[in-house]
Amino acid sequence: MQPDKSSLLEDYIQTFYEMRKAKGVTLDMARDTIMDPTYFGTMMVQKGDADGMVSGSVNTTAHTITPAFQIIKTRPGASIVSSVFLMCLKDRVLVFGDCAINPNPTAEHLAEIAITSAKTALVFGIDPRVAMLSYSTGSSGTGVDVEKVIKATKIAKEMAPSLLLEGPLQYDAAIDPEVAKTKLPDSSVAGSATVFIFPDLNTGNNTYKAVQRASEKSVAIGPVLQGLNKPVNDLSRGCTVPDIVNTVAITAIQAQAGKGLF
Repeated sequence: MQPDKSSLLEDYIQTFYEMRKAKGVTLDMARDTIMDPTYFGTMMVQKGDADGMVSGSVNTTAHTITPAFQIIKTRPGASIVSSVFLMCLKDRVLVFGDCAINPNPTAEHLAEIAITSAKTALVFGIDPRVAMLSYSTGSSGTGVDVEKVIKATKIAKEMAPSLLLEGPLQYDAAIDPEVAKTKLPDSSVAGSATVFIFPDLNTGNNTYKAVQRASEKSVAIGPVLQGLNKPVNDLSRGCTVPDIVNTVAITAIQAQAGKGLF
């Protein structure tokens, strides 16, 4: 991408200046900013000249999402941007969130991540059954971290009473029907969860990588960002060509869903 050769450049500079002048951005600063390809691409999405953006193969996650925060911004009602990975296993596709963005979400944010992740699952044809993960299943354990998940589960159920959602659940109880029979036999989610909400980034990031590496022929697609007004997705700087292709396809599906085409 060469912003300096685009006929859209001057319009984008002016638009960014108008958006950010209250923050102290001058016209010269706006010009310097929009000359950055990531900012230019984000503005393309905002202005409708592109349906979505994929970035990150040579940039940090922060460099991908900061322009999105400044230009595209969060959806009405969304207090945070979060992410999911689509875990494509041999026999199913699971949704893992948030494994890339929020280091230590509050109970309120965890509830919002759960509901947003369930909506993302629906966009990709996955029937959402949400497990709020912890080192405790039901009332088997105690502690501050467990209490956070209990509170988040309560808030999420109040926000989306029709959503199949259970917590706290350990991963084995969430995914394995036999374990679920022992640990939480009356649950409609335990043993059949499709959406897994991790209590913090440390747990989520390590778990998705462990599942990806330990499961034969598994593919992790993402992180898929959620909570923005328009689709912007991030790549790892260690991404492969198939990773890029998969993320572009995911972004196209999000864009279609956003236009009501699904």
